Amino acid sequence: MSFWRKPFSRREGSDSRDDIDHDAASEISDGSLTYVGNQGGNNTSATFQEASGAPVERKSPLGYSVNSFTILFLNINMMIGTGIFSTPSAILTGTGSVGLSFIYWTLGFILCIAMGSVYLEFTAYFPSRSGSEVVFLEQAYPRPVWFFPTAFAAQNVIFSFSSSNAIVLSNYLFKCAGTTGTDWQIKGVALAGYTVVALVVIFHTKISYHLSNAIGVVKVCTLLFIIITGFVVLGGGTRVKDPKANFRNSFEGTKDASAYGLTNALYRIIFSYGGYNNAFNVANEIKNPVKSLKKNASLALFTVYVLYMLTNVSWFAAVSKFELQHSKLTTASLWFTNVLGESSKVRGLNFLIALSSFGNMVSVALGRSRMIRECGRQGVLPFTSFWASTKPFGTPLGPYIFMWAITALMILAIPTGDAFNFVADLSVLPSAAFNLAMAIGLYVVRWRRKRAHLPQPEFRAWDALVVFNIVVQLYLLVMPWYPPPKGRADVSFWYGTYCVTGVGFLALCGIYYFLWAKLIPKWRGYELRQELVELGGGAESHRISKVPLEDIPEWDENHDAVGRLLNRGAVVSNFQDEKVARSSSEQDSKEVATAATSLSV
Repeated sequence: MSFWRKPFSRREGSDSRDDIDHDAASEISDGSLTYVGNQGGNNTSATFQEASGAPVERKSPLGYSVNSFTILFLNINMMIGTGIFSTPSAILTGTGSVGLSFIYWTLGFILCIAMGSVYLEFTAYFPSRSGSEVVFLEQAYPRPVWFFPTAFAAQNVIFSFSSSNAIVLSNYLFKCAGTTGTDWQIKGVALAGYTVVALVVIFHTKISYHLSNAIGVVKVCTLLFIIITGFVVLGGGTRVKDPKANFRNSFEGTKDASAYGLTNALYRIIFSYGGYNNAFNVANEIKNPVKSLKKNASLALFTVYVLYMLTNVSWFAAVSKFELQHSKLTTASLWFTNVLGESSKVRGLNFLIALSSFGNMVSVALGRSRMIRECGRQGVLPFTSFWASTKPFGTPLGPYIFMWAITALMILAIPTGDAFNFVADLSVLPSAAFNLAMAIGLYVVRWRRKRAHLPQPEFRAWDALVVFNIVVQLYLLVMPWYPPPKGRADVSFWYGTYCVTGVGFLALCGIYYFLWAKLIPKWRGYELRQELVELGGGAESHRISKVPLEDIPEWDENHDAVGRLLNRGAVVSNFQDEKVARSSSEQDSKEVATAATSLSV
């Protein structure tokens, strides 16, 4: 099945001016922006993009190992992490009633459809680029040049840690062992668990995909077991008394819900569905990506929605509303105890939840590494080859190393409790701001491409879904500022601290961009120019170079819009002659050769 709309270009009466054919290697200008067309190797249409964007790799250096099954389980594996096992109690508390909590799970499903349609239309415009939001924001807001890439790269790189999932993995492993670890024991096991994840994804792309698929299958089977057991509970086949109690007067307590509680519940819902878009991060590794993602991403989302709804039925059948709202134990722990008692079966299911957390980290690492690599390919991060190269294993080694390092720092340096929750929440506001910018940016891209008479996309989202997405993102951007009821905040200090810090983070990104791209170049007498570099194995990237003002005309004459050096041999020869003419008679030929070599590097 599919929730997506038919391609706009196939509708009757579409504007024929937008169907002008362009050569895949052509340059097109709309008067203010220059677009370049390049053909990728993933059996799709040419990608026409604004020239300042990272170059299209004609052959993916990461291969083409992502098939329909992998798309399905990249998303399922990331969605079914720890959320469904822990958040239902918080969602019930926020909504106030069982009935409204079910409506919220459905609302989350509809929101993911709306957001997914935005992702799919963007992918139809840029089918041979991986990295999803990195690419979409880069192309939606190409001016000021490198501004959005710089700001989003900072947010994407700094908040790339997976410490929360690693801690959850550690806690459930200790539960499997029937013991409670000390704070440092938990941290040590968490770090060891994430180190295993890093090693798996570093050494082989295809094996890491296979592992993700296998763990995804185990997760689905785990939820199916909980669902089937829930129906047994409802049928009176277990020791649970009155399993239908929560379903009588199911909307009782709704009126007690506060705006803060409802917003908190919505954030928990979004967290639980997080990963519905994961496969979009590997679009350039998918043959015919738009068609494949349209079919399999929607199937993954619908599958998880059905599993989540039926799993919640099982939770509410076995655990009373009072226990869910007031117990410090997770929903899954309460369910295990009420249905299975204190037995070896509980330890087995705890292991399955730990495995679920491990699989989630694998899927997150696979998707997030492509986003960070794409940030590196834009040229806005220092040490371009570290981020963009795929040597020596054919994997994005640099992003994986950085993700491991920052996760290790979070696990070891940040104490559990308020400080840990605060750092984890720091990305909430910047993420909401970028999601809003991306949704609005879709209309910007539509308008600009129509003005440039670029080809129609293979898919176009319903406007109603896009507008709904914009409204929800606005809500998520504004509501964190709304004060919670007294004593109901997640931290002991002022509830809005992480919001203010998030705004400050975005402001710092803007200040950094102004200094790096505008003020310092003007002060030191140079301008920034992008140049295309080849890193081997099919990997290509932009590198931002500092070009002295006197060399700007020559640089612009000898590079195309993408930053590719034109007629390389002739350019080096001309530059050498110019240096010789300017040199004194005493300057020896060794200095001249050095100057010529410096340009060719």
